[in-house]
Amino acid sequence: MVEYDVIIIGAGSVGVPTALATANDGLKTLVIDSLPSVAQADNKHAIGGIRATHSHKGKIWLCQRSIEIFSSWEERYGDDIWWTQGGYTFLAFTKEHENQLKETVKLQKSYGLNINYVNANKIKNLIPGINDDNLLGGTHSPEDGNASPLLSLHAFFRRSKNLGAKYQFKEKVTDILTKNNRVIGIKTTRSQYKTQSIINAAGAHAKEIGNMIGIDTPIEPESHEAGITEPVKKFFTPMVVDISVCYDPKFGNSRNYYFYQNKEGKILFCITPDPNIIGMDRNETSSFLPQISKRMIQLIPRLRNIKVRRTWRGLYPMTPDGNPIIGKVDEMKGYFNAIGMCGQGFMLGPGLGELLSRILTDKETSRDKEILETLCHNRDFSIEEELK
Repeated sequence: MVEYDVIIIGAGSVGVPTALATANDGLKTLVIDSLPSVAQADNKHAIGGIRATHSHKGKIWLCQRSIEIFSSWEERYGDDIWWTQGGYTFLAFTKEHENQLKETVKLQKSYGLNINYVNANKIKNLIPGINDDNLLGGTHSPEDGNASPLLSLHAFFRRSKNLGAKYQFKEKVTDILTKNNRVIGIKTTRSQYKTQSIINAAGAHAKEIGNMIGIDTPIEPESHEAGITEPVKKFFTPMVVDISVCYDPKFGNSRNYYFYQNKEGKILFCITPDPNIIGMDRNETSSFLPQISKRMIQLIPRLRNIKVRRTWRGLYPMTPDGNPIIGKVDEMKGYFNAIGMCGQGFMLGPGLGELLSRILTDKETSRDKEILETLCHNRDFSIEEELK
């Protein structure tokens, strides 16, 4: 039986950058995934937004590091991952949302973010052609950006393999082997492997991995739909986030929606339905496109003639408070969580991977410990993140 320093379950937005970090730190690393290749679950359903503008300090710090990795990748390794530092803009059309965003900006600035609340005229400059009826202003964080999830993950994958990480695809984990409340290995549909450290990065399937050793995690997958248009001449740069609530008796209610224009000029978009669509269903609905297109055209009328090329549906592994579950579990030594990313695994992955590797190599910083304390498995889940 081959032995590894660490086995990572899941070759997606979190598992692959974690393998990159552990291999870079000299750990003998194995990644196991039931699918045929890297990034074949919900990474390929991500639209590519990368922001540090959260309201939770742990997520802010992790994503700040992720942005450093994404933004310097092409210069360091030569791979064009379509990184664009276009920023993020959250819009306010009501006094309630204006006050919420202004308060959030104060918190975000206290954690070192470059973000400001700006007036409606600034928003109109950032998003030419926006319908400014009732527009009060919004936030602008210029250092946030976007990249291609598939190009990024394949670049991380190739680099991790060059550093010695091993990958086993089309291989499903069937059991975690333990002895005296300690991880000693893993069993799959093909083989068994010895290890004293396992990282659960299984995305929407993370709960069933935890159940193998009696660890119950409060993760519930939700379905979210997204789409992409034909390319058009670039006319705006930030990810636009409208946090308004919409009541639509015909196509269904929705909460926030968001979109941006990528390097090729295509507009990628996604919406949060209300109520949430709970479960593992990745089949598209007939209501999604008319639901979101109606809202996007109301916001930016010039979008009415653009053609949509395709739509798809992916899963957000949600936690009750909208924050991930990271780190060790006291009940099982050698078992580590990297789960419950709430649809933000792509932006959290690179920074989180480095933190996990520091845990395994006993190089945790004081900031790491602060992050882990607030995102641990047994925390109080009753306080939701403002901008989840």
